[in-house]
Amino acid sequence: MINNYINMKRMIKFIASNRLMTMLALSFIICHLSFSPVRAQDSTQIYRFGYLSYQAALKAMPDYAIVEKQMADLEQQYQAETKRVEDEFNLKYEDFLEGQRDFPRTILQKRQTELQELMEKNIQFKEQGRQELADAEREALAPLRIRLIELLNTIGREKGFAFIYDTDTKALPFLNIDFGEDINQLVQDALK
Repeated sequence: MINNYINMKRMIKFIASNRLMTMLALSFIICHLSFSPVRAQDSTQIYRFGYLSYQAALKAMPDYAIVEKQMADLEQQYQAETKRVEDEFNLKYEDFLEGQRDFPRTILQKRQTELQELMEKNIQFKEQGRQELADAEREALAPLRIRLIELLNTIGREKGFAFIYDTDTKALPFLNIDFGEDINQLVQDALK
């Protein structure tokens, strides 16, 4: 039974960052606990669990406000650069529209090509900026997530929980909270 607990603990740590894997693991754990051998003297063994809103716990962390500020500053930088390149494109496009009737064919084609390339670069910059913002946020939140997972592991062991369910995932259509314990406040207090 202890080896099963250790293996489940390792599995939970491994898959904690992936929501789909988390839902699959939670289903596996519930099935495993349902079909695991029950001690002869206690045929009605009940497994306890904790539940919380992972996002609320994450947002309650003191360092979360710092990460939010950093992300807002970075997003503002990307927005300023996006506006600058859009303004540059619009200015060149207006110049093109004003002179297109007077341009020789070769200059007209050259300017059209320049505008097309500039537009493609702007679109690529926006997509790359979105990806870099998402990566920066994931990287900035990683230490907070690790700290929260470690805290949840500690609370889970101390309280004797079989698992801790994240209510944000909505993975279980029914969860009998009579067998569980709401640990939202406990986690938020521990994070302060």
